[in-house]
Amino acid sequence: MCGIVGFTGSRSAAPVLLKGLGQLEYRGYDSAGIAVLDGGSIRVEKVSGRIAKLCEKTRDGAAVPGVIGIGHTRWATHGAPTDVNAHPHLSNDGRFAIVHNGIIENYLALRDELIADGYVFESETDTETVVHLLEHYYDGDIKAAVMKTAARLEGSYALGILCTDAPDTLYVVREASPLILGIGVGENYFASDVTALVSHTKNVIYLEDGEIARLTPASITVCDCTGREIQKPISRVTWNVEAAEKGGYEHFMLKEIMEQPAAVKAALAPRFRDGRIRLDDLELTAEELRQVNKIIITACGSAYYAGCSGRYAIEKLCRIPVQVELASELRYSDPMVDEHTLVLVISQSGETADTIAALKECRSRGAKILGIVNVVGSTIAKLADYTLYTWAGPEIAVATTKGYTTQLAVLYLFAVCVAEKLGRIGAEQYRNAVRALQSLPKLLQQTIDMNYQLPSVASRYASRSLFFIGRNTDYAVALEGALKMKEISYLHAESYAAGELKHGTIALIDENQPVIAVCCNEALAEKTLSNIVEVKARGAKVLAVAFRGNKGIVSQADDVVFIPRIDSIFSAALAVVPLQLLAYYAAKEKGCDIDKPKNLAKSVTVE
Repeated sequence: MCGIVGFTGSRSAAPVLLKGLGQLEYRGYDSAGIAVLDGGSIRVEKVSGRIAKLCEKTRDGAAVPGVIGIGHTRWATHGAPTDVNAHPHLSNDGRFAIVHNGIIENYLALRDELIADGYVFESETDTETVVHLLEHYYDGDIKAAVMKTAARLEGSYALGILCTDAPDTLYVVREASPLILGIGVGENYFASDVTALVSHTKNVIYLEDGEIARLTPASITVCDCTGREIQKPISRVTWNVEAAEKGGYEHFMLKEIMEQPAAVKAALAPRFRDGRIRLDDLELTAEELRQVNKIIITACGSAYYAGCSGRYAIEKLCRIPVQVELASELRYSDPMVDEHTLVLVISQSGETADTIAALKECRSRGAKILGIVNVVGSTIAKLADYTLYTWAGPEIAVATTKGYTTQLAVLYLFAVCVAEKLGRIGAEQYRNAVRALQSLPKLLQQTIDMNYQLPSVASRYASRSLFFIGRNTDYAVALEGALKMKEISYLHAESYAAGELKHGTIALIDENQPVIAVCCNEALAEKTLSNIVEVKARGAKVLAVAFRGNKGIVSQADDVVFIPRIDSIFSAALAVVPLQLLAYYAAKEKGCDIDKPKNLAKSVTVE
């Protein structure tokens, strides 16, 4: 969940590294450091805390001369977030420095072996075993030492390696953790995320598992795990660094909430042609779809909740049973999947470790895999049989907003497209569904414009604890709404299926308990309204989310935020927006670090 960067060229490396680390701050971290090679020795500077502290310590890099170096932001997994445990780590002889993203699962056995051989460990990290292995295997051939070291490692890693014996050369190696090479003019780079590279270059190479690369200012050479040189395609990044800046908003999260109409339009518009949905990357024929007797949606966090919402649309339209499974559970559950199962794997980054593991487990049992991701060239995109990109653009805030809504948009496209292929919906229902989806960007903008009062509403509901309730699609929205509140405001928030209140949860309702009721499924609106009456009778204060024109809700709820009308199976994409804003303004009221909430990271690339 950390971030890594590297640079080799003719200009000062430290400022480049610090800038790159700054562009990776959104991933979440608790310490940072850089290592720069100059005059035959490696100088390491690292701190616990924010990158600003590292910039201050190094005078924005001016105090650390040298034209080649590596940098790291760490999110503690092994050992506390201290200066000593921060990366980069040095070998005992000072010849090697490394940065590492991932987890070395067999580090304890390696550590014991190395200690027995006389190596001295300074940190509690799993990463330090790697740098000592490099020293152990080094006999003058850096590439051979890297290959031998990588062969001993179990787990996930993206490694950046600096060696005093190669004063202009970086080595990198990847296994189950993202690593991207940036191609410059007279300089080259690596990073764990393309965000750190786009201010320098738009030309990148995505490494695959087991691949090793050698970077000098003039060249990049990639080889496979046997050492055989291979040719890699060069990809072009289509967005620029301005897309990752705040654009006048106080926080990235607010900017990304406001970008949702445009992001959903980007996800939908290219897939409509002549009034029909065209999913060119989904090459499943009607006959192949008829062989599917079960769909499993698997993901983590908000992507999982997007799957919960999408499930209702797929089942209602396609009439295929759908299970939604947490990837961290599915991977260990001995899943009942086979060649008649289609698995939808959802991840914003395409690098979520548990989701990748679940994908591999299901694929090994014969299932077909459809990846729904944002990042082109990501691991899930490469492993899946079919990939539908969300085209959300860069999302910087840790708490996802436009990532979630674009995932929903793609799930809706999938549901309508497959239902029509299978003949499960008629021509008129198909046209109505297409029109509804085409209207989503406009309705999202209306949803934002209609709810200008949410800052003052949030101040009344930023309480000690909140309950979110809903039924069917509304319950799925409540799940995501509660997660947003927990993530960024640190308020306790729980979501419940409204029909389950009387089965225990209502015991917690009293006059001090705010309840957020999502009431946008018209078929169940009266049922949810009765649940609102139940909690009101016990003194709860209720904020409802409902379709514009719902007069019944006004008479019962203390406060109401409205969304434009749309077919209820697509309403989650609209109903979630007021809950995102509610969480944002509650967090702002409390003075929280909204874009970088404590203990969280953007891309969870370790288990």
